[in-house]
Order: sequence, then structure tokens, then C-alpha cells
Amino acid sequence: MEIERKFLVKQLPDHLDQYARRELEQGYLCTSPVVRIRKDNENYELTYKSKGLMVREEYNLPLTKESYEHLKTKIDGRLISKTRYMLPLEHNLTIELDVFHGDLAPLLLAEVEFPDEDSANAFLPPAWFGEDVTFSTKYHNSTLSRLL
Repeated sequence: MEIERKFLVKQLPDHLDQYARRELEQGYLCTSPVVRIRKDNENYELTYKSKGLMVREEYNLPLTKESYEHLKTKIDGRLISKTRYMLPLEHNLTIELDVFHGDLAPLLLAEVEFPDEDSANAFLPPAWFGEDVTFSTKYHNSTLSRLL
């Protein structure tokens, strides 16, 4: 189960270089239901996500590099490239700050995953967060992959 809130970002926080970061590349084989392939640094996976906005099922399966490269030729829409910064928060939470590259730049999105819905609903975002887009499908990566 994935429980997350998603926000646009008004401005990048200072000293991003001090945080862990990952280079992501992902594409979608299907957007209804969501079936995604992802390269996360040197790790590869296939993900299924159920329908939903703040709460939805998510299943991840490992892929080999060869399987990923083969499936990448079959994606529907654009291949998304982004840098993800991991910013720690209190209560063992983490901000996943995505800085999109290519034709999706300068889009900036922040996601925070929660252990339960009560925590998600009680969350007060930092001042540098912008609009809460949790309940907008416009900012799902599966939607962004289709906007060519």
C-alpha cells in the first residue's frame, strides 16, 4: 500500500548537494492500469499501481538490465528522466524531491510517503512547497509520460 501526498515546488531548498540523490529513468507500458518500468541508478524494476490518488496498491518486481532495455522499446509515450533528492523529515518521513529533465523541465515535484492516512492528512508541508496536487491526476508520472 502506498500512501503519499504530492506537491508542486515553489523554490528549491538550499544546499541540495548535501542530500542523497538518485538518477531515475522511467516509462509506462500501460497507464490504465499503471505498469511502469524504472531504472533507479543501477537497479531496474517493473511496477504495477492500482487506481487511486493518495492511497493505492503498488507492487514492484526486479528486472535485469537486459529486460529493462528490452521493455524500454515498448513504452507508450515519453521516457521520463529526473533526479530524485531524498530530504529527511521528522517522524521518519522523507521528502522525495523530483527535478525533471528534458522537455518536462523545469517541473519540480515533492512527494512524501506516510505510514497511514491519518499521518498523511495531518501533514503540514514546509514553506518551500507549493500547491498540493495529491488529488490531481495531472501530476501523476503516468500522465506526464503521455503529454507529448
